[in-house]
Amino acid sequence: MTKYRNSNAPSSTSTYNRHKIESPTENIYEAISIIAKRSNQINLDIRKELHEKLDEFATHNDSLEEIFENKEQIEVSKFYERLPKPHAMAIEEWLNEKIYHRNTDDAKE
Repeated sequence: MTKYRNSNAPSSTSTYNRHKIESPTENIYEAISIIAKRSNQINLDIRKELHEKLDEFATHNDSLEEIFENKEQIEVSKFYERLPKPHAMAIEEWLNEKIYHRNTDDAKE
C-alpha cells in the first residue's frame, strides 16, 4: 500500500492532455482500455488491503455499543477515503510510463 500512499495523483477532478495519454499507443481507445484495466487492479488491491485492516479490528459480538465505539475502524476507513481515486492513480502511472503494455496483435503476426 505504500506505493499508493505516495501517489502524486490529484484527489479532485483534473483535465489531462489527450495527446500525452494516447502517444504511447497512438490510439486513445487502446490507451483508455489499458488505463481502465490498471485502475481495476489498483481498486482491487486497495479494497483487499482495506478489508484486511478492518478485519483486524473486527469484533464478532452483536453489541451495538461496540460497533459505534470502534474508532480505529473509522480512522482506517477515513484514511482510505482520502486516497486519490484508482483511475487518477492509473492515469498518473500511465503518464509516468510505469505501466507495461504490449500489443498482442503484433505478436501473432
